[in-house]
Amino acid sequence: MHLLGTVIQNTLIITSFVLVMMLLIEYVNVCSQGKWMHRVGKSGFQQVLMATLLGLLPGCLGGFIIVSLFTHNMIGFGALVACMIASFGDEAFAMLAIIPETAVLLSGVLFVIAMLSGLVVRLFVGKFSTPFDAGHFELHDSDRHSRFDIRGNWRENLRHISFERALLLTGIVTVIVFILAGWFEHRHEPHDGQIVPTMHHFDGYLHHHEEKLLEHQHDFSAVLLQERWINIMFVAVCLTALFIIVSVRDHFLKEHLWEHIIKKHLPKIFLWTLGVLAVLEVGQYFVDIEEWVRSNPGYMLAIAVLVGLIPESGPHMIFITLFASGTIPFSVLLANSIVQEGHAGLPLLAESPKGFFWMKAASVIVGLLAGLSGYWFGF
Repeated sequence: MHLLGTVIQNTLIITSFVLVMMLLIEYVNVCSQGKWMHRVGKSGFQQVLMATLLGLLPGCLGGFIIVSLFTHNMIGFGALVACMIASFGDEAFAMLAIIPETAVLLSGVLFVIAMLSGLVVRLFVGKFSTPFDAGHFELHDSDRHSRFDIRGNWRENLRHISFERALLLTGIVTVIVFILAGWFEHRHEPHDGQIVPTMHHFDGYLHHHEEKLLEHQHDFSAVLLQERWINIMFVAVCLTALFIIVSVRDHFLKEHLWEHIIKKHLPKIFLWTLGVLAVLEVGQYFVDIEEWVRSNPGYMLAIAVLVGLIPESGPHMIFITLFASGTIPFSVLLANSIVQEGHAGLPLLAESPKGFFWMKAASVIVGLLAGLSGYWFGF
Protein backbone atom coordinates (compact mmCIF):
# COMPACT_ATOMS: atom_id res chain seq x y z
CA MET A 1 0.00 0.00 0.00
CA HIS A 2 2.92 2.33 0.73
CA LEU A 3 4.42 1.70 -2.71
CA LEU A 4 1.03 2.14 -4.36
CA GLY A 5 0.45 5.43 -2.55
CA THR A 6 3.88 6.75 -3.56
CA VAL A 7 3.36 5.78 -7.21
CA ILE A 8 -0.10 7.35 -7.43
CA GLN A 9 1.06 10.53 -5.70
CA ASN A 10 4.07 10.97 -8.03
CA THR A 11 1.89 10.19 -11.06
CA LEU A 12 -0.68 12.83 -10.12
CA ILE A 13 2.05 15.41 -9.47
CA ILE A 14 3.80 14.83 -12.81
CA THR A 15 0.56 14.64 -14.80
CA SER A 16 -0.75 17.85 -13.23
CA PHE A 17 2.45 19.77 -13.97
CA VAL A 18 2.55 18.63 -17.60
CA LEU A 19 -1.14 19.20 -18.37
CA VAL A 20 -1.15 22.72 -16.91
CA MET A 21 1.89 23.64 -19.03
CA MET A 22 0.16 22.20 -22.11
CA LEU A 23 -2.93 24.25 -21.34
CA LEU A 24 -0.92 27.47 -21.20
CA ILE A 25 0.96 26.65 -24.41
CA GLU A 26 -2.33 25.90 -26.19
CA TYR A 27 -3.80 29.22 -25.02
CA VAL A 28 -0.78 31.28 -26.09
CA ASN A 29 -0.65 29.55 -29.46
CA VAL A 30 -4.31 30.22 -30.26
CA CYS A 31 -4.15 33.81 -28.94
CA SER A 32 -1.19 34.53 -31.23
CA GLN A 33 -2.88 32.64 -34.09
CA GLY A 34 0.14 30.35 -34.32
CA LYS A 35 2.63 33.21 -34.70
CA TRP A 36 4.25 32.56 -31.31
CA MET A 37 4.84 28.94 -32.31
CA HIS A 38 6.54 30.11 -35.51
CA ARG A 39 8.59 32.68 -33.61
CA VAL A 40 9.82 30.12 -31.07
CA GLY A 41 10.86 27.65 -33.77
CA LYS A 42 12.51 30.20 -36.04
CA SER A 43 15.99 30.27 -34.49
CA GLY A 44 17.74 27.02 -33.66
CA PHE A 45 20.27 28.76 -31.43
CA GLN A 46 17.54 30.50 -29.42
CA GLN A 47 15.71 27.18 -29.03
CA VAL A 48 18.78 25.46 -27.66
CA LEU A 49 19.63 28.39 -25.37
CA MET A 50 16.09 28.58 -23.98
CA ALA A 51 15.95 24.80 -23.47
CA THR A 52 19.35 24.74 -21.73
CA LEU A 53 18.42 27.54 -19.32
CA LEU A 54 15.09 25.88 -18.49
CA GLY A 55 16.86 22.57 -17.96
CA LEU A 56 19.21 24.17 -15.44
CA LEU A 57 16.30 25.22 -13.23
CA PRO A 58 16.27 23.08 -10.06
CA GLY A 59 13.62 20.39 -10.23
CA CYS A 60 11.73 19.04 -13.23
CA LEU A 61 9.44 21.96 -14.16
CA GLY A 62 11.77 23.31 -16.85
CA GLY A 63 11.99 19.85 -18.39
CA PHE A 64 8.21 19.52 -18.40
CA ILE A 65 7.91 22.81 -20.30
CA ILE A 66 10.41 21.72 -22.95
CA VAL A 67 8.76 18.31 -23.36
CA SER A 68 5.40 20.05 -23.84
CA LEU A 69 6.90 22.32 -26.51
CA PHE A 70 8.63 19.40 -28.24
CA THR A 71 5.52 17.24 -28.35
CA HIS A 72 3.67 20.14 -29.96
CA ASN A 73 6.27 20.61 -32.73
CA MET A 74 7.34 23.99 -31.36
CA ILE A 75 10.99 23.11 -30.75
CA GLY A 76 13.32 20.58 -32.31
CA PHE A 77 15.12 17.50 -31.08
CA GLY A 78 18.36 19.42 -30.52
CA ALA A 79 16.67 21.70 -27.99
CA LEU A 80 15.12 18.68 -26.25
CA VAL A 81 18.52 16.99 -25.92
CA ALA A 82 20.07 20.23 -24.62
CA CYS A 83 17.41 20.55 -21.91
CA MET A 84 17.70 16.96 -20.75
CA ILE A 85 21.50 17.12 -20.62
CA ALA A 86 21.40 20.38 -18.64
CA SER A 87 18.82 19.09 -16.17
CA PHE A 88 19.81 16.96 -13.20
CA GLY A 89 16.31 16.86 -11.71
CA ASP A 90 15.36 17.16 -8.07
CA GLU A 91 18.92 16.32 -7.03
CA ALA A 92 19.74 19.97 -7.73
CA PHE A 93 17.96 21.01 -4.53
CA ALA A 94 20.02 18.66 -2.39
CA MET A 95 23.28 19.69 -4.06
CA LEU A 96 22.53 23.38 -3.54
CA ALA A 97 21.93 22.71 0.16
CA ILE A 98 24.90 20.44 0.80
CA ILE A 99 27.60 21.15 -1.79
CA PRO A 100 26.55 24.51 -3.31
CA GLU A 101 29.97 25.20 -4.85
CA THR A 102 29.85 21.92 -6.73
CA ALA A 103 26.25 22.59 -7.79
CA VAL A 104 27.27 25.92 -9.33
CA LEU A 105 30.31 24.37 -11.02
CA LEU A 106 28.25 21.46 -12.33
CA SER A 107 25.61 23.85 -13.69
CA GLY A 108 28.26 25.83 -15.55
CA VAL A 109 29.80 22.72 -17.08
CA LEU A 110 26.39 21.33 -18.02
CA PHE A 111 25.45 24.64 -19.66
CA VAL A 112 28.47 24.44 -21.99
CA ILE A 113 28.00 20.73 -22.75
CA ALA A 114 24.23 21.07 -23.29
CA MET A 115 24.61 24.05 -25.64
CA LEU A 116 27.27 22.31 -27.74
CA SER A 117 25.37 19.01 -27.80
CA GLY A 118 22.07 20.66 -28.72
CA LEU A 119 23.60 22.63 -31.58
CA VAL A 120 25.47 19.59 -32.92
CA VAL A 121 22.35 17.40 -32.72
CA ARG A 122 20.29 20.09 -34.44
CA LEU A 123 22.90 20.34 -37.19
CA PHE A 124 23.01 16.62 -37.96
CA VAL A 125 19.53 15.44 -36.96
CA GLY A 126 17.38 18.29 -38.24
CA LYS A 127 14.79 15.96 -39.74
CA PHE A 128 13.78 14.81 -36.27
CA SER A 129 12.63 18.31 -35.29
CA THR A 130 8.99 17.56 -36.19
CA PRO A 131 8.13 14.19 -34.62
CA PHE A 132 4.36 14.58 -34.96
CA ASP A 133 1.97 15.23 -37.81
CA ALA A 134 1.09 18.82 -38.68
CA GLY A 135 -2.38 18.50 -37.18
CA HIS A 136 -1.03 17.63 -33.75
CA PHE A 137 -1.27 21.27 -32.73
CA GLU A 138 -3.91 22.74 -35.00
CA LEU A 139 -5.81 26.01 -35.28
CA HIS A 140 -9.47 25.87 -36.27
CA ASP A 141 -11.11 28.37 -38.60
CA SER A 142 -12.83 30.05 -35.66
CA ASP A 143 -9.40 30.63 -34.07
CA ARG A 144 -7.99 32.62 -36.99
CA HIS A 145 -9.53 35.96 -36.15
CA SER A 146 -8.83 38.46 -33.42
CA ARG A 147 -6.73 37.09 -30.58
CA PHE A 148 -9.45 38.24 -28.20
CA ASP A 149 -12.17 36.15 -29.85
CA ILE A 150 -11.49 33.21 -27.56
CA ARG A 151 -12.22 35.36 -24.51
CA GLY A 152 -15.78 35.15 -23.23
CA ASN A 153 -17.79 36.59 -20.36
CA TRP A 154 -16.69 34.85 -17.18
CA ARG A 155 -19.95 35.61 -15.40
CA GLU A 156 -21.96 33.97 -18.18
CA ASN A 157 -19.51 31.07 -18.30
CA LEU A 158 -20.03 30.39 -14.60
CA ARG A 159 -23.77 31.04 -14.69
CA HIS A 160 -24.24 28.49 -17.50
CA ILE A 161 -21.26 26.31 -16.68
CA SER A 162 -20.71 23.21 -18.79
CA PHE A 163 -19.64 19.83 -17.53
CA GLU A 164 -16.20 20.19 -19.11
CA ARG A 165 -15.58 23.61 -17.60
CA ALA A 166 -16.75 22.48 -14.16
CA LEU A 167 -14.49 19.44 -14.25
CA LEU A 168 -11.44 21.46 -15.36
CA LEU A 169 -12.06 24.08 -12.68
CA THR A 170 -12.39 21.39 -10.05
CA GLY A 171 -9.15 19.79 -11.18
CA ILE A 172 -7.14 23.05 -11.13
CA VAL A 173 -8.52 24.10 -7.74
CA THR A 174 -7.70 20.66 -6.34
CA VAL A 175 -4.11 20.93 -7.58
CA ILE A 176 -3.73 24.38 -5.98
CA VAL A 177 -5.13 23.11 -2.67
CA PHE A 178 -2.77 20.12 -2.72
CA ILE A 179 0.24 22.37 -3.36
CA LEU A 180 -0.68 24.81 -0.59
CA ALA A 181 -1.33 21.93 1.80
CA GLY A 182 2.14 20.54 1.15
CA TRP A 183 0.89 17.36 -0.51
CA PHE A 184 3.27 17.92 -3.42
CA GLU A 185 6.21 18.03 -0.99
CA HIS A 186 6.69 14.45 -0.05
CA ARG A 187 9.18 11.73 0.61
CA HIS A 188 9.01 8.00 0.76
CA GLU A 189 10.42 5.60 3.25
CA PRO A 190 12.22 2.51 1.99
CA HIS A 191 11.58 -0.72 3.77
CA ASP A 192 14.71 -0.51 5.86
CA GLY A 193 13.26 2.52 7.62
CA GLN A 194 15.61 5.09 6.08
CA ILE A 195 14.12 8.21 4.61
CA VAL A 196 15.04 9.10 1.05
CA PRO A 197 13.78 12.25 -0.70
CA THR A 198 11.98 11.95 -4.00
CA MET A 199 10.33 15.19 -5.13
CA HIS A 200 12.80 17.85 -3.92
CA HIS A 201 12.53 16.88 -0.23
CA PHE A 202 15.53 17.57 2.01
CA ASP A 203 14.70 15.98 5.38
CA GLY A 204 16.97 13.07 6.32
CA TYR A 205 18.68 13.24 2.97
CA LEU A 206 22.23 11.92 3.11
CA HIS A 207 22.82 8.91 5.34
CA HIS A 208 26.41 9.95 6.11
CA HIS A 209 25.99 13.74 5.86
CA GLU A 210 22.86 14.56 7.87
CA GLU A 211 24.70 16.96 10.19
CA LYS A 212 26.17 18.83 7.25
CA LEU A 213 22.72 19.09 5.71
CA LEU A 214 21.26 20.62 8.87
CA GLU A 215 24.20 23.00 9.01
CA HIS A 216 23.29 24.31 5.54
CA GLN A 217 19.51 24.41 6.10
CA HIS A 218 19.58 28.15 6.82
CA ASP A 219 22.09 29.14 4.13
CA PHE A 220 20.81 31.61 1.55
CA SER A 221 21.06 29.15 -1.32
CA ALA A 222 19.27 26.39 0.59
CA VAL A 223 16.43 28.67 1.64
CA LEU A 224 16.03 30.46 -1.69
CA LEU A 225 16.05 27.33 -3.83
CA GLN A 226 14.00 24.99 -1.71
CA GLU A 227 11.02 23.24 -3.16
CA ARG A 228 8.45 25.60 -1.67
CA TRP A 229 9.50 28.44 -4.01
CA ILE A 230 9.11 26.24 -7.07
CA ASN A 231 5.67 25.25 -5.77
CA ILE A 232 4.75 28.90 -5.24
CA MET A 233 5.69 29.55 -8.87
CA PHE A 234 3.53 26.62 -9.93
CA VAL A 235 0.60 27.98 -7.89
CA ALA A 236 0.92 31.23 -9.87
CA VAL A 237 0.88 29.19 -13.11
CA CYS A 238 -2.19 27.28 -11.90
CA LEU A 239 -3.97 30.55 -11.07
CA THR A 240 -3.28 31.71 -14.62
CA ALA A 241 -4.71 28.43 -15.92
CA LEU A 242 -7.74 28.94 -13.66
CA PHE A 243 -8.32 32.38 -15.20
CA ILE A 244 -8.09 30.87 -18.69
CA ILE A 245 -10.59 28.11 -17.93
CA VAL A 246 -13.07 30.57 -16.42
CA SER A 247 -12.81 33.20 -19.14
CA VAL A 248 -12.47 31.40 -22.51
CA ARG A 249 -15.38 30.68 -24.83
CA ASP A 250 -16.93 27.24 -25.05
CA HIS A 251 -15.31 26.49 -28.42
CA PHE A 252 -11.77 26.92 -27.13
CA LEU A 253 -12.51 25.11 -23.90
CA LYS A 254 -14.15 22.11 -25.55
CA GLU A 255 -12.10 21.78 -28.76
CA HIS A 256 -8.65 22.69 -27.46
CA LEU A 257 -8.59 22.08 -23.72
CA TRP A 258 -11.02 19.19 -23.42
CA GLU A 259 -10.78 17.32 -26.73
CA HIS A 260 -7.07 17.90 -27.28
CA ILE A 261 -5.35 18.11 -23.89
CA ILE A 262 -7.64 16.12 -21.61
CA LYS A 263 -8.95 13.40 -23.92
CA LYS A 264 -5.86 13.03 -26.12
CA HIS A 265 -2.91 13.64 -23.77
CA LEU A 266 -4.17 12.90 -20.24
CA PRO A 267 -4.74 9.12 -20.60
CA LYS A 268 -1.34 8.48 -22.21
CA ILE A 269 0.64 10.63 -19.79
CA PHE A 270 -1.13 9.30 -16.71
CA LEU A 271 -1.01 5.61 -17.65
CA TRP A 272 2.58 5.63 -18.92
CA THR A 273 3.78 7.53 -15.87
CA LEU A 274 1.84 5.24 -13.53
CA GLY A 275 3.20 2.12 -15.19
CA VAL A 276 6.84 3.23 -15.34
CA LEU A 277 6.85 4.48 -11.74
CA ALA A 278 5.22 1.27 -10.54
CA VAL A 279 7.90 -0.84 -12.24
CA LEU A 280 10.66 1.38 -10.83
CA GLU A 281 9.26 1.32 -7.29
CA VAL A 282 8.87 -2.46 -7.30
CA GLY A 283 12.36 -2.83 -8.80
CA GLN A 284 13.90 -0.68 -6.09
CA TYR A 285 12.10 -2.79 -3.48
CA PHE A 286 14.06 -5.86 -4.60
CA VAL A 287 17.31 -4.22 -5.76
CA ASP A 288 19.43 -2.11 -3.40
CA ILE A 289 20.89 0.35 -5.89
CA GLU A 290 23.09 2.01 -3.28
CA GLU A 291 24.72 -1.26 -2.27
CA TRP A 292 25.10 -2.30 -5.91
CA VAL A 293 26.88 0.95 -6.73
CA ARG A 294 29.16 0.79 -3.68
CA SER A 295 30.14 -2.83 -4.34
CA ASN A 296 31.36 -2.10 -7.90
CA PRO A 297 33.83 0.78 -7.54
CA GLY A 298 35.89 -0.26 -10.57
CA TYR A 299 32.92 0.21 -12.89
CA MET A 300 31.66 3.43 -11.32
CA LEU A 301 31.53 5.49 -14.53
CA ALA A 302 29.58 2.82 -16.43
CA ILE A 303 27.23 2.36 -13.46
CA ALA A 304 26.67 6.13 -13.21
CA VAL A 305 25.56 6.17 -16.84
CA LEU A 306 23.34 3.09 -16.41
CA VAL A 307 21.65 4.49 -13.30
CA GLY A 308 21.19 7.76 -15.20
CA LEU A 309 18.88 5.91 -17.60
CA ILE A 310 16.27 5.61 -14.82
CA PRO A 311 13.62 8.31 -15.50
CA GLU A 312 13.02 9.11 -11.85
CA SER A 313 14.51 11.30 -9.13
CA GLY A 314 15.90 9.35 -6.20
CA PRO A 315 18.31 6.63 -7.40
CA HIS A 316 20.82 9.28 -8.50
CA MET A 317 21.19 10.64 -4.96
CA ILE A 318 23.80 7.99 -4.21
CA PHE A 319 26.31 9.70 -6.54
CA ILE A 320 25.93 12.99 -4.66
CA THR A 321 26.53 11.06 -1.44
CA LEU A 322 29.64 9.38 -2.83
CA PHE A 323 31.02 12.61 -4.28
CA ALA A 324 30.43 14.53 -1.04
CA SER A 325 32.32 11.84 0.86
CA GLY A 326 35.23 11.92 -1.60
CA THR A 327 34.56 8.38 -2.88
CA ILE A 328 34.07 9.26 -6.56
CA PRO A 329 35.58 12.00 -8.75
CA PHE A 330 33.66 14.87 -10.33
CA SER A 331 33.73 13.12 -13.72
CA VAL A 332 31.45 10.32 -12.45
CA LEU A 333 28.98 12.81 -10.96
CA LEU A 334 29.04 14.75 -14.23
CA ALA A 335 28.34 11.65 -16.33
CA ASN A 336 25.37 10.68 -14.16
CA SER A 337 24.00 14.25 -14.23
CA ILE A 338 24.19 14.38 -18.04
CA VAL A 339 22.33 11.13 -18.61
CA GLN A 340 19.60 11.60 -15.98
CA GLU A 341 16.86 14.24 -16.12
CA GLY A 342 14.72 13.38 -13.11
CA HIS A 343 11.04 12.85 -13.86
CA ALA A 344 11.08 15.08 -16.97
CA GLY A 345 11.55 12.09 -19.27
CA LEU A 346 8.30 10.40 -18.23
CA PRO A 347 5.86 12.60 -20.20
CA LEU A 348 8.22 12.35 -23.19
CA LEU A 349 8.11 8.55 -22.92
CA ALA A 350 4.31 8.73 -22.88
CA GLU A 351 4.01 11.07 -25.86
CA SER A 352 6.95 9.91 -27.98
CA PRO A 353 8.72 6.64 -27.03
CA LYS A 354 10.92 7.08 -30.10
CA GLY A 355 11.89 10.57 -28.97
CA PHE A 356 12.65 9.28 -25.47
CA PHE A 357 14.85 6.48 -26.82
CA TRP A 358 16.91 8.73 -29.09
CA MET A 359 17.18 11.42 -26.41
CA LYS A 360 18.57 8.86 -23.97
CA ALA A 361 20.94 7.51 -26.62
CA ALA A 362 22.33 10.99 -27.24
CA SER A 363 22.63 11.63 -23.48
CA VAL A 364 24.51 8.36 -22.94
CA ILE A 365 27.01 9.17 -25.69
CA VAL A 366 27.60 12.67 -24.33
CA GLY A 367 27.74 11.40 -20.74
CA LEU A 368 30.35 8.74 -21.55
CA LEU A 369 32.47 11.19 -23.55
CA ALA A 370 32.33 13.82 -20.81
CA GLY A 371 32.98 11.28 -18.04
CA LEU A 372 35.92 9.68 -19.83
CA SER A 373 37.37 13.08 -20.71
CA GLY A 374 37.07 14.26 -17.13
CA TYR A 375 38.63 11.04 -15.84
CA TRP A 376 41.48 11.35 -18.37
CA PHE A 377 42.29 14.89 -17.21
CA GLY A 378 42.02 13.95 -13.56
CA PHE A 379 38.69 15.56 -12.62
